Amino acid sequence: MSTLTRLSIVATSVAAAATGLVAAPSQAAPRTPAHHVVFVQNDDPAGNSVTAYDRTTSGGLAQVGSYPTGGLGGVLGGSAVDHLASQGSLAYDRSSHLLVAVNAGSDSLTVFAVHGERLSRRQVVGSGGSFPVSVAVDRGRVFVLNARDGGSVQGFAIADGRLVPVARWHRGLGLDPTQTPEFTSTPGQIGFTPDGSRLVVTTKNGGNSILVFKAGFGRLGAPVETDLPGTVPFGFDFDARGHLAVTEAGPSAVATFDIARNGSLTARDLAATAQAATCWLVASGNTVYASNAGSGSISTYRVGRAGALTALGNTPTDAGTVDAAVSADGAYLYVETGATGTVDAYRIGHDGSLTASGSVVVPNAVGGEGIVAL
Repeated sequence: MSTLTRLSIVATSVAAAATGLVAAPSQAAPRTPAHHVVFVQNDDPAGNSVTAYDRTTSGGLAQVGSYPTGGLGGVLGGSAVDHLASQGSLAYDRSSHLLVAVNAGSDSLTVFAVHGERLSRRQVVGSGGSFPVSVAVDRGRVFVLNARDGGSVQGFAIADGRLVPVARWHRGLGLDPTQTPEFTSTPGQIGFTPDGSRLVVTTKNGGNSILVFKAGFGRLGAPVETDLPGTVPFGFDFDARGHLAVTEAGPSAVATFDIARNGSLTARDLAATAQAATCWLVASGNTVYASNAGSGSISTYRVGRAGALTALGNTPTDAGTVDAAVSADGAYLYVETGATGTVDAYRIGHDGSLTASGSVVVPNAVGGEGIVAL
């Protein structure tokens, strides 16, 4: 039996299954990283690549490798420091030890096997749409958000360390492809809920809404849509209690929601950052960090049991604050700053406070987005 035939059979059976999906590891599965490693995508239109960094004893970053994706980066119209205008364009699947990168300029994804601080390229596969900008991974499933042509979602099954597209896991978003400026009109992020039962998509100014899809194993059906007029919902993450925390670029604010079993959202709190262009957000426990691209800063909030937000202050970064990631041990926050293609590192205190611990310039990464910390 050929490899392609075997992979197709795996994908078909996975999509039809009524119970949980578990991807079988390959016989030579990559090992879990032995170091605290940070991977950064540069989104270079001349040739996308992922640069690997080790965390130093002082909390800074030291480059240990660079890996071409085999695809091209891309630039949305009107963008300056955030060429993909998205969150989560680089994703790591812990169950398979695979790193997935978007190649927006090539309409493709690259799959790397992670061997500690080293990467080996396994596959370049079409994204199932135009201009992929965000990736979500969960328990053997990968979903990509394509930004152009009205936006679309495409799902894949992981089989033998490769991605196999599942036809029934595709759905168009129906956004207006002619709306301008492009970088605020395209969708912003796709991500799984903590239990993997739902997919969340933000539409930014293209729809001013949050879409929640049931992430089962049949056809990807119509989402439950929550309209948020004028808010431009952008980046999001989940706190330790499962609250959905979302940046709203329109008012430059952070909002929290609960997601019901039927996919509907209940608003819990809203806090204005008093900063400019609040667009990205990452959680560490019950603390969330929002990136303010226009102010060059991070706004920190504690999320209470009922989703209430308590402001813990703002921390300066280099110019053009964009995507961010928290290390697996919760000790450090790494923030991409698109104006100079820099990553700033911060030590996270017990109270959620941030202390600068170094910065590094990523090669050819001005305007780049996509960062993962292990």
